[in-house]
Amino acid sequence: MREAAAWLSRRDPVLAELVHRFGPPPTRRAVPAARRFADLAETIVYQQLAGKAAASIHGRFVQALDGSVTPEAVLAAPSEVLAGCGLSGAKAASIRDLAAKVVSGEVSLGRIGRLSDDAVVEHLTQVRGIGPWTAQMFLIGGLGRMDVWPVGDYGVRAGFARAWGLDAVPAPAPLVALGEPFHPYRTVVAWYCWRVVDD
Repeated sequence: MREAAAWLSRRDPVLAELVHRFGPPPTRRAVPAARRFADLAETIVYQQLAGKAAASIHGRFVQALDGSVTPEAVLAAPSEVLAGCGLSGAKAASIRDLAAKVVSGEVSLGRIGRLSDDAVVEHLTQVRGIGPWTAQMFLIGGLGRMDVWPVGDYGVRAGFARAWGLDAVPAPAPLVALGEPFHPYRTVVAWYCWRVVDD
């Protein structure tokens, strides 16, 4: 991460200022294969929710499964248990569909780290309720990939607009091109965009 931050600082004066202001991002390690289901289920819980609300729901979800978030535990849990955690019907259905596809072998989380970024997104979006954003968050947090550019994330777009002094928050399509100069460290740029918004 320090090397990536230094490379980006040399590449762009805005990023140089952000690196000076926030320091290098924390080192990310890929989530072990045995914990990938739980990590992906957590990402589903966090979809379109503020951090505190999502954390509260996720905590109740983990507690309802006695601390063991596995495909088997999810499939064994009655629907009312998941609903009682605060999960919407759509999110509960998404987590159940993920669990079923992992158990059936349609989704292979143990081998997914061998796939390219695009192939990971394609593999995961066959699950109900998992779109590109969720797959990209898994690429970043679950697999520790360094060149993910989640242009569908409003925080990234808003942070980019603020940091680079744009008149308006860019739509996803223009942001694809704006991020291209930062390949192969676009995950790191996204992290700085999030920090700008949080600040």
